[in-house]
Amino acid sequence: MIQNAVSAYAAARPAVAPSATPGGGLGQALSGAAADFTQVMAQTDIAAQGAMTGAADTHQLVQSIAEAQLALETAVAIRDKVVEAYQDILRMPV
Repeated sequence: MIQNAVSAYAAARPAVAPSATPGGGLGQALSGAAADFTQVMAQTDIAAQGAMTGAADTHQLVQSIAEAQLALETAVAIRDKVVEAYQDILRMPV
């Protein structure tokens, strides 16, 4: 019985290990998300400058702003979850 539990644990452990996530871990996943966020914001700035100078289409600007809004909402949601997890850890009895 114990041997079955140990082998089940050993089989399940790689599925939840940090290296099981694409990119090799939570830190790298968050770094990738931050890089994507930065890229979306930079593209929005370029589209806004292009729209002000008349070099870009207004439709492109609106689409870029919508993508930036979605990226910002995602970043805020991730930040909220991280803060909530940190507060949960602080409330744990020692």
